[in-house]
Amino acid sequence: MSIVQEFKEFAVKGNMMDMAVGIIIGAAFGKIVSSLVSDVIMPPIGVMMGGVDFSSLAIQVKAATVDAAGKVTPAVLISYGKFINTCIDFIIVAFCIFMIIKAMNTLKKKPAPTPAAGPVSKDCPLCLSTIPIKATRCAHCGSDVK
Repeated sequence: MSIVQEFKEFAVKGNMMDMAVGIIIGAAFGKIVSSLVSDVIMPPIGVMMGGVDFSSLAIQVKAATVDAAGKVTPAVLISYGKFINTCIDFIIVAFCIFMIIKAMNTLKKKPAPTPAAGPVSKDCPLCLSTIPIKATRCAHCGSDVK
């Protein structure tokens, strides 16, 4: 079997297509959550904290420089505000995925309970010894058992 044929069989399997659709929808959902965090959630939190814009919070490691030729070297920053936004994005996405999986698990069919097995033995009416339920004669005393 050629490698092209193997790849074709792999690529058109149902699971592969489901995964591709999931990745595309997940990427779109991630953009929505990122916008929700950076445009809706963080601005009010920033206002409550005294007008702080989280996306601009950073620690400057090295200042921007301009050399003699006029070439600008940008500042080196540790952008911890963007990191905070990304962490909040992750928490929201993880919570949404948790809720979706939880809902899917409740919708799954629960297996039907197995019926209780009937008795497997009975007592002989004459000698009171235990014998199998299908026995017609007691193995201990030899009497007929119905």
